[in-house]
Formats: sequence, structure tokens, C-alpha cells
Amino acid sequence: MIKFVIGGKSIDARNVKDALMSAVLESLRAQITEKVGSIRDPETGEFPTVVVRGDDIEHLTLSVEGSPALVALIKERLGLMSAENDGTAMPTKPIHVFLSYTADDTEFAKRIAEALIANGIETWWDKWCIAPGDSLRRKIDEGIAGCTHFLVLLTPHSINKPWVNQEMDAGLVRSLNEQCKFLPVRYKLPASALPPTLSGMHSPEIATDEDISQLISDIYGVNRRPPLGAPPAAVTRAKEATTGYSPAATSIARFFVEHSRLGLFADPQLNVANLASETKLSREDLEDALYELSGFLKRSGEHVLVKGAFFAEFDQYWKPWKTTDDALRVAADIVSDPAFPAGPNEVAQRYGWEPRRLNPVIYYLLERQLIRDYQAMGTAPFAMFRIVGNDQMRRFVKGRL
Repeated sequence: MIKFVIGGKSIDARNVKDALMSAVLESLRAQITEKVGSIRDPETGEFPTVVVRGDDIEHLTLSVEGSPALVALIKERLGLMSAENDGTAMPTKPIHVFLSYTADDTEFAKRIAEALIANGIETWWDKWCIAPGDSLRRKIDEGIAGCTHFLVLLTPHSINKPWVNQEMDAGLVRSLNEQCKFLPVRYKLPASALPPTLSGMHSPEIATDEDISQLISDIYGVNRRPPLGAPPAAVTRAKEATTGYSPAATSIARFFVEHSRLGLFADPQLNVANLASETKLSREDLEDALYELSGFLKRSGEHVLVKGAFFAEFDQYWKPWKTTDDALRVAADIVSDPAFPAGPNEVAQRYGWEPRRLNPVIYYLLERQLIRDYQAMGTAPFAMFRIVGNDQMRRFVKGRL
């Protein structure tokens, strides 16, 4: 008879795959927690609190809690620092249009140039920018080199003009190098007459003042879409709290927080169809939101089971307490008071809390490995039958008080 032993525990041969995955995950969690949790702020002596969530390797997520200075130090040590938000953002470059056209279309080109100028858009037009005695080539080169938008007026007159085509070549090269935006517009020219290099580009027809106004809006990046209507009720409710998650995920979080009686695992539990009905989310949006919250949930077929850590994370947005503050208060009392009760009922009475408030505290401390795991069947209405701290709890309290 073959026996399977993992981590000193005998494993049923029928469950070897699940046991191996569980052992691998536990090993990964331990390694990540040890590597990150051992980084200490040299100035304050603070250690971070490390939380690794997820039921499989694909969905493992890491959360690090501590002072901003400590979190920055950890990011630096792990090579996660980024240059964004460093206060060195460059100002937006002013819009500057280069207008390319042929002399046969001077009157219409002037109409466009004057409309651009009248609407606050710096415009290079040869009639304004080239003075007697200037070098044509140098002035045109300067105009193209300094433009953010290269605007070419394509007409039956200009489409085959060598000079216009040379300017277009220069504008296209700058556009390909992401130095400007290339804007071909048509006047009395069918789209079928465009050369192959331009046939794949959007080239609107410009004929009326309204068309020119739309061109100006396009240059400014004004959206053509109609005004936004009111979002679904579930999304509106979700926006009342800034959770850091999407509106759909926040809507689900609010539902579970408000409908949990004890704040325990699988309290409440619903199937996907019922949850979609309660939150007024489409099946697709619901699935995406559940995936986003996968570190806090467990799927069993069509059933969605909420984990206790869920309430530790989200109670603060819709309950009159903040679990992080409650957990620090309990941890500090455990560390400083040798006679602090271990029974959750006594702890709840000490603070005047209901199980619904204490259970998220228990899950918060357990997820951060600050207490011993005394979970068992039949402990309801509490998540554990004993609350006992460890050395990690002492470091946790010391770094925050």
C-alpha cells in the first residue's frame, strides 16, 4: 500500500493533487511573508504587516501595510519603485497647427486659418509667417518642426501638387515618430481620390462653418459622444464609497457587508443568479467583479461564498466601525494585559461589541498571522473559540503605537 505524506501529514491518495497545491501555496505564502515581513524601517524600527491572499497560484495577491516610509522602502528593496507621481510632470504642450494647402485654394485655406486663430489655436499659414526676403524652405521647415498638428487641405487642386506632397511627407514622418498628429481634410474631393498612403486614415470633408467647428473640436480633443446619462443604481450606490475597487465590485462588497448577520465565512451565501439580481449587474459585469474580488471570495460552482477577511476589508465603508482600529485596540490590550481573556465571548463583552463587529477583527488578526488559528466547527456565533496572540502581534503593536 502506498502512503502519501506531505509536511508530516498523511494524505488520502484521492486528494494528492489538492494537497500538493495546498502545500505549494502554503510554502509560497511563508516565503513571501518572511522575505517582505523581515524588512524593517531603520529609523523607527517598524516591521510591515504582510497579507497574501488567494486560493491558487494564479490569483495570489500581496498586500503590505505600514507607514508610507516603510512601504516605500519595501518597494525599493523589491524593485517596485516607479517614476510616476514624482512631481516632475511636464506641462501640456500648446497646440500649434501647420496648415498645408495650394495657392488655388487660398480663400478657403484663409477661412480655416482664421477660424483656428479665432478659437485660440496657434496656426502657421504662409501668408502670416513668411515675410519678404525670408527663405521659403527654412520657414516651412521651422513651421513643420514646431507643429503639434499637421493639417493638410486636400482638394482637386492640391492632391497632385509636388510642394504639398513634400510637406505631407514631412508631416507623415513626424506623425510616425509621434511628434505631431496628422490631419488630412478634404474639400470638394471624394474619398476615393485619396492616394494609398492616406486611404486608411480618417479624412473628413470640410465645406461648411459647422464642419470647421467640428475640426476645431477634434484638434482640442473634444469628445463627439453625446452627454453621459445616469449610471445604473448599483454603480451610483457604489460611488458613495471610495474602496479602490471598481463600481461593480464595490456594489457586491456593499451587499455582503449589509446582509451579513455575523461576519463569518459564507455569511451570507448566494448563487450567481441571485447576486446578479440583488446588485442589478449583468452576468458579464458580475463575473468580472467576482474575479476582481477573488482574494476575498470562494466559488463553489454557481455559489459565491464570502470569506471572513472580506468584512475586515470592507466593513469600514458601510459600518460604524473601522476594523483596523478595532484590531489594533484588541492586539494592544492582549500584548499589554497578561489577564486579557482568550474567549471571544468575554472579549466581546469587554468592549461591548456584537459578534458581527468582533469577527472581522479575528479574521484581520488571523490573516496577518498575529494570532493562533483556533478555528473549529461549532464556534458560532464567533469565528474562533480562543483569541491568543504571538510574537508577531507584539511587533505589530510596537510598530503602530
